[in-house]
Amino acid sequence: MLTRANVVQIGLIIFVLGGLGYKAFELLGFESISAGIASQSILIFIVFSWTASYLFRVFSGNMTFMEQRKRYREAYEKLTDEKIIEKFESMTEKEKIELLKTVDDDSSK
Repeated sequence: MLTRANVVQIGLIIFVLGGLGYKAFELLGFESISAGIASQSILIFIVFSWTASYLFRVFSGNMTFMEQRKRYREAYEKLTDEKIIEKFESMTEKEKIELLKTVDDDSSK
């Protein structure tokens, strides 16, 4: 989750990267205006690429939170299934029959 501080840090990093890119293009022999345009073009490409990758992950359901939730749910279901099976197997035959009758009665209502 992004906090305000994270957003400010990302903004500052992008700002610094723009300045460094500008200076790098000037050192490579670009004129001032051309260096500015080139560094802005690269930054715009980076921002659009990041946004596109984010939207792809959103629409494909491949978000970090969703993945964590899916893994948690699978682990939880496995654990509860194992406990239910273990509890059922430890019952006597009479208790198993009574339980199955109760479940059958509840499902037919």
